[in-house]
Amino acid sequence: MLYLLIKAGLSGLIIAAVSEIAKRWPGFGALVASLPLISILGMLWLWRDTQDIERMAQHAEGTFWYVLPSLPMFLLIPLLLRKGVSFYPALLAGCGLTVALYLAMTLIGPRFGLKL
Repeated sequence: MLYLLIKAGLSGLIIAAVSEIAKRWPGFGALVASLPLISILGMLWLWRDTQDIERMAQHAEGTFWYVLPSLPMFLLIPLLLRKGVSFYPALLAGCGLTVALYLAMTLIGPRFGLKL
C-alpha cells in the first residue's frame, strides 16, 4: 500500500508542478507538460513490478501509437479559444476529438499490424 501511495504522490506532484510552472511561464510549463515524465514513471513502475522485457516493449510501443491521436487536441483547443469559444466547451471538444481518434486508432491500427 505504501508503494501505491508513493507512486500516486510522485505522479501528482509532477502534475501540480506543471500547473504552477505554467502559471508563471506558459511556454516553459508547456515544455514540461510535453515531457514524457508520466510515461517514464509508468515504465519505471512497470519495470519494477514485472521486469518483463516484452511487456515493457509493448507498453512503450503502444504509448507511442496512442500519443499520436492525442496531439490534434492541442491544436483544436487554442483554435477554438481564439475563435471565442469558452474554455470548458473547447476542452470538451478537444477531449471528444481525442476519444474519437483513439477509437479510430484502436479499430484501424490492428489492420496495419499494430498491436495495441
